[in-house]
Amino acid sequence: MDTYLTTVVSNEKIADKIFRIELHGDIVCEMNTPGQFVNIKVNNGYEFLLRRPISICEINKDKNTFVMIYRADGAGTIKISELKSGDLVDVLGPLGKGYDISSLEKGQTALLVGGGIGVPPLYELAKQFRNAGINTIHILGFNNKKDVFYEEKFAELGTTYVATADGSYGEAGFVTNIIEDKNIKYDKYYSCGPLAMLKALTDMDKEKIGYISLEERMACGVGACYACVCEKQDGSISRVCYDGPVYDSKEIAL
Repeated sequence: MDTYLTTVVSNEKIADKIFRIELHGDIVCEMNTPGQFVNIKVNNGYEFLLRRPISICEINKDKNTFVMIYRADGAGTIKISELKSGDLVDVLGPLGKGYDISSLEKGQTALLVGGGIGVPPLYELAKQFRNAGINTIHILGFNNKKDVFYEEKFAELGTTYVATADGSYGEAGFVTNIIEDKNIKYDKYYSCGPLAMLKALTDMDKEKIGYISLEERMACGVGACYACVCEKQDGSISRVCYDGPVYDSKEIAL
């Protein structure tokens, strides 16, 4: 992986503390796999020595741009939310192992389940599945109405459901409630979100093949510091930033 200097095209708030940033640069030539992420250098100040990992939401090869959606709730991400069109951003990536489009065949159905800030990487996955002739069903989970984003974008690609924990928008409850209540049929599932959601999803049907993306705190982003390790079913450890963040659901001890 390399570092690239990119230019901010736009950076706007789309939900409560949620921002959508679009960057332009040669790094896009290296982006092919949905589910990967990049490490953003906040600035040159000593207070932001560590880069901020943010998942890739959308890749546009024609425009040489890519989109990230992030939550501005820490000093680093709040600083990123202040970036303006034309500002330069130092980006390391693309990083990690993403989702495998070839895991399904044309005509099959993928269930995409996202929770909160775990929703964004599933959008590029849905786009690439559609281009490959694979059907997608999307379930997006949020805490409440003010947190909801990208519902319309996903709806353009396939059937889309929204669940809110407090029932203020869409279906009341959790993403797993929708799967059960709607009796949704699918071949494999692909998910990203909080650990509790991933565990509930994998526990629903242990026979189903699924792929999960873990949200772990990261430091180096390249597997050198072991700050983001998780435990595998065989008792060994795995570096989420390097070996993941996407894993076979039966591979990780949740």
